[in-house]
Amino acid sequence: MTAKLSEMEQIKARSRFLRGTIAEGLADPLTGAISDDDSKLLKFHGSYQQDDRDLRDERRRQKLEPAYSFMIRARLPGGVVTPAQWLAFDALAREHANGTLRITTRQTFQWHGVIKRELKPTIAAIHRALATTIAACGDVVRTVVCTPNPVESAAHAAAYAWAAKLSEHLAPRTRAYHEIWLDGEKLVGGDEEPLYGPTYLPRKFKIGLAIPPLNDIDVFAQDLGLIAVVEQGELRGFDVAVGGGMGATHGDAGTYPRLASVIGFVAPERLVAVAEAVIGIQRDWGNRSERKHARLKYTLDHRGLDTFVAELERRLGFALEPARPYRFEHNGDRYGWTEGQDGRWHLTLHIESGRLADAGGRRALTGLRELARVHRGDFRLTCNQNVIVANVEPAGRARIDAIVAAHGLDGYRRGSAIRRHALACVALPTCGLAMAESERYLPALLPQLEALLERHGLADAPILLRLSGCPNGCSRPYLGEIALVGRGPGRYDLRLGADFRGQRLNQIYRENIDEATILATLDPLFARYAAERTESEGFGDFLYRVGELVAPARRTIPPEVCA
Repeated sequence: MTAKLSEMEQIKARSRFLRGTIAEGLADPLTGAISDDDSKLLKFHGSYQQDDRDLRDERRRQKLEPAYSFMIRARLPGGVVTPAQWLAFDALAREHANGTLRITTRQTFQWHGVIKRELKPTIAAIHRALATTIAACGDVVRTVVCTPNPVESAAHAAAYAWAAKLSEHLAPRTRAYHEIWLDGEKLVGGDEEPLYGPTYLPRKFKIGLAIPPLNDIDVFAQDLGLIAVVEQGELRGFDVAVGGGMGATHGDAGTYPRLASVIGFVAPERLVAVAEAVIGIQRDWGNRSERKHARLKYTLDHRGLDTFVAELERRLGFALEPARPYRFEHNGDRYGWTEGQDGRWHLTLHIESGRLADAGGRRALTGLRELARVHRGDFRLTCNQNVIVANVEPAGRARIDAIVAAHGLDGYRRGSAIRRHALACVALPTCGLAMAESERYLPALLPQLEALLERHGLADAPILLRLSGCPNGCSRPYLGEIALVGRGPGRYDLRLGADFRGQRLNQIYRENIDEATILATLDPLFARYAAERTESEGFGDFLYRVGELVAPARRTIPPEVCA
């Protein structure tokens, strides 16, 4: 008996290639919202309908509808932004959104607080800036992420070019986006989705490309992870990893984070074919009845990795080569100035939680705007929510440094190690899935953790901290050496034990605890770490070595072929 399709599958099937009645909903002046079905389709166009949860109860008492607004997300392959685009995006943040820009963990921008009547003008303005929002969300291949400095070497540039090519090639072909947002000609029939079909994928699909020794995109968290193999300075191809994913559901053991499995090597000229075949298998085999089990990781575990690889090679018509040697050193960003092989310089700035705003002495939004006005290179957004001022001529460094210092953007010089490696998702008040605070909690939590670490002489110890308001994993919490995953207001699961290379998941250490218990639990662990660690030993590795954590029966470390 065929299982009944989920509600979302039925919505996609009758959407006419993602049109639904979005255009009609946008034109309705009687509400700040669009229909529930259309709000689900809107994600494919790069936007989420949200409301301010801080105001829900008061508005309900006043018999008003929720304070609806929309989040818009751009599709920026590899996170590359020109100065002209930066200035355009900044203007949209101030004129149409809530006065902030937010860098996401997938190398792109989000605008928050856009009201319905401003939604179409904002998306059209993004298009005029030579960017798009199509497929930044939804059951499609999302923005392809890439190690964020493609000009560091010729091999980096080649790898980025493949990431950009994949992102463009795998975008949906529907004309609905142009009709609804750009006043394009309405077609009667003729829409085709040769890769996706009329109902697209069972769930979202993420692709990331890492260039060792940096795993700064968390390549094993991707549905399709690509590890660049560089030999004698040339890009030889990619090791292919499949089945990564961070999302889970509290109390449901059938949902879990999973790291991608390395299945072989492919030459660059065969990369597009491999990506299409992997996506095609997930399109055909993925679970379309239960969305909680619809990601590629569940398809792999249900069918078996060997069966998946056999089907992949059958569709390709050739076998993957054995995986080539690679080795990762860490998955953080390198702050400050670095020099590329061409003599140009790149400055990585730390942006807490990725939020570009003007607050107090730190005027990040204004500072980056001033940089964009004088910078002649470009900008690179990172998967760790930071920004690189890239391609700076040596003579331009002093001017860049002066603007950075004047706007309080030089915190990367002074911040603690744990602060520099902390990630947090948006969570409350706008995310409808959030159970607890995350971005708004991080500024209060960090000083307390810093005080504990300082007391034990660990202020300079690099520790990966990840905060998430729910178990869905946007901030990749399951790859944090320390992670808090929201359970309810002020309460979190404390997870410990990931490594600093993004190759081991953490595990639950204490469940559903408050801040006081979190700090009281970490204090003696920090004390022991300070007293017993070996040279260069990471906090997560230490916890396993001394027996505070025991390796789970299920293998969670992707096999690494050591260089």
